[in-house]
Amino acid sequence: MIRISNIIKKYNKLEVLKGIDAELQTGKVTAIVGPNGSGKTTLIKIILGLVKADFGFVEIDGTKINGDYNYKNNIGYMPQIARYPENLTVFEVLSMIKDLRNRKDQPEEKLLKEFELSGELTKAIRTLSGGNRQKLSTVISLMFDPKFLIFDEPTAGLDPVISNRFKEMVFAEKQKGKTIILTSHIMSEVEELADEIIFLLEGKIFYKGSLQNLLIERGESKLEKAVAKILEEKVLWN
Repeated sequence: MIRISNIIKKYNKLEVLKGIDAELQTGKVTAIVGPNGSGKTTLIKIILGLVKADFGFVEIDGTKINGDYNYKNNIGYMPQIARYPENLTVFEVLSMIKDLRNRKDQPEEKLLKEFELSGELTKAIRTLSGGNRQKLSTVISLMFDPKFLIFDEPTAGLDPVISNRFKEMVFAEKQKGKTIILTSHIMSEVEELADEIIFLLEGKIFYKGSLQNLLIERGESKLEKAVAKILEEKVLWN
């Protein structure tokens, strides 16, 4: 479980996160959604230890992450746009990551087949299509069987077949008891994958709870329409 307690983050005078409290449960997919500038990326970077909060803390399995990098060994992260050394091959990137993690096994072989990358191993990163880069990011996020998975706009650039395989993989990882965080602007994808929703607006949590309860509260059958209602309410409040 990931516990987020009263996280505040400012960049100069801009307050990006304004006291975020949340618990991300084991064995569930939690979607963090909201419009651009709502604080989603900053919150994820704080969980990853890439950004330090000004106030508050994050606990992973009951341990505060402050200054301790070892917890990252249990996290698999798939960024929206991954940047790898352009001159390296796919094989060399995978080898480099295994060296950094001090792993000598071959945990990626099954994943390479699953995401149709086995034939790309000798190709330089600069020659890969956007979709194949996304596939590589997927493989890297999963290859060490981490307890916590963070997927940022994961299906961007994936063809329908591979996108469907990714979704099946998410369901399988959830069944293993993983804690999964998902961000996506595709509401149908969130609706398909997520158990819990955290909806951020201007650095605050506007809604936190189950997907089903959000639909009931807003009197809608589709998440996209429920989100539209939230944004309409925000406009009226202003």
